Amino acid sequence: MIVVWLLAAVLVGYLALVALLAANQGKLIYPAPPAQGVPPGFAPVALRTADGLTLTAGYRPARDGPPTVLFFHGNGMVWPDGVHVTERLAARGYGLLLAEYRGYNGNPGEPSEEGLYRDGRAALEFLAEQGVAGADVVVMGLSVGSGPAVQLASEHRVRALILVSPFASLTATASAAYPWLPARLVLRDRYDNLAKLPRVEAPVLILHGEADRLIPHAQAELLAEANPRAELVSLPGRGHNMAADPAVQRLELEFLEKIARRPRGASPSSRG
Repeated sequence: MIVVWLLAAVLVGYLALVALLAANQGKLIYPAPPAQGVPPGFAPVALRTADGLTLTAGYRPARDGPPTVLFFHGNGMVWPDGVHVTERLAARGYGLLLAEYRGYNGNPGEPSEEGLYRDGRAALEFLAEQGVAGADVVVMGLSVGSGPAVQLASEHRVRALILVSPFASLTATASAAYPWLPARLVLRDRYDNLAKLPRVEAPVLILHGEADRLIPHAQAELLAEANPRAELVSLPGRGHNMAADPAVQRLELEFLEKIARRPRGASPSSRG
């Protein structure tokens, strides 16, 4: 009888913990840090979403020639943090639109999967209003930013897609980190990049650290296998937070310079 009561107590405790995590998943998935000001070289711009929000992001137009990079940051960042992970692109004259999410950096709304997709579409529409067509837009997503980046690239023709430390899906990431958690039953936001990446027609670069403990490297391998235009570059010894590394940014530049020389529609010749 004591054993039965103990098992019942454990079960009740487990269900209570799962319920607590389910109720607070928004705060766990989107831990927005304190807001920051506008960094030098960028102008604050308004992104207007289809559901009526006006979001402030940062924009730096391209110098004559290079395309514009539309950057989606990780969940523990705000758009000004994107300056540090795009320094070499800016120095080379690429335009930069550092997108921002609802609920981040003083913006209205609550972040969610569908919300971030709307925010991404608003960013692309802003660029179109500036005369920057999709063919001159490189979509780039870091970590959870890979979700809106893949979604946008699967919906529109863009110059290229760059994914840094991406996940195959949020569900797979949560399952790997918390195998005791019924992630498929609990998670509201799933970001199924693996299902969407085959629809991306642009060249794709995937950069992932082999020592990434937050998002296993195996997820990047699955993504690369899902699209014949994808090129995976694996970085030995690198963890999850590697985007600001000059060597990582150099790989991004080399990829963009390579596809600029490649005939339209050609696939990558090799994978790293």
